[in-house]
Amino acid sequence: MNQITYLDHSGFMIKNADVIMVFDYYRDPAHKVVKALEHNPDTPVVFFVSHRHHDHFSHDIFNLGQNHRRLYILSNDIVDKDVHFDMPINWMSPGDSLEDQLGGINVKAYGTTGKGCSFAVTTSDGKHIFHAGELGEPLSHNDNAPTEIAKFNEKFKVAINRIASEQPSFDLAMMAVDTIDGPDFAMGATLFLEKVNVATFVPYHTHDSSDKACNFAAYPFTRQVATRMLCLTRPDESAEF
Repeated sequence: MNQITYLDHSGFMIKNADVIMVFDYYRDPAHKVVKALEHNPDTPVVFFVSHRHHDHFSHDIFNLGQNHRRLYILSNDIVDKDVHFDMPINWMSPGDSLEDQLGGINVKAYGTTGKGCSFAVTTSDGKHIFHAGELGEPLSHNDNAPTEIAKFNEKFKVAINRIASEQPSFDLAMMAVDTIDGPDFAMGATLFLEKVNVATFVPYHTHDSSDKACNFAAYPFTRQVATRMLCLTRPDESAEF
């Protein structure tokens, strides 16, 4: 069984029989990570941080799971002063790969349109999981010049095409759908889902507009997409995939 739990903002916990994975831990008001570690004392835990922004990276991760086998997979944009060097850490930049990590996972880092990297993870039971980090931000912003928007669009498409060429399908993908950023809030997710076959999609950064972000009918698809939309909007909500 593979289970995903929403923590807050862009933070998620995914667990199976072999590993607990925590992505972009920022806050965990329901204490789901602590509870999972307490209930699974023999299961290793891997913390992923996609980039250095405070709402994706909390130093609290270094205090969690101290009685567990644990590993930190951190984006290379995190500065040295933010890190406890006595911790088991693997650093990643886009293009880097890690094989046979704790719990039998493999990891590939891809680019984003913002800071840091996105993560594609293959679990020991063959599940393919993607956490987009900052990759899913809207393709245009009202305060940007047209030339900047064009550069942004091109960078996004290059990143998506690279992922699609190497990882044509995911069992689970998590990506930002920022509804506060205008009418094209779903454009990034739409392009991703049209390029990559995703069985279950979970939006984040919904800013309390979850009904809008989770309304697949509002996404500007140009072709039919066979994807399950999974809305986890309350910290502590879980689902199987």
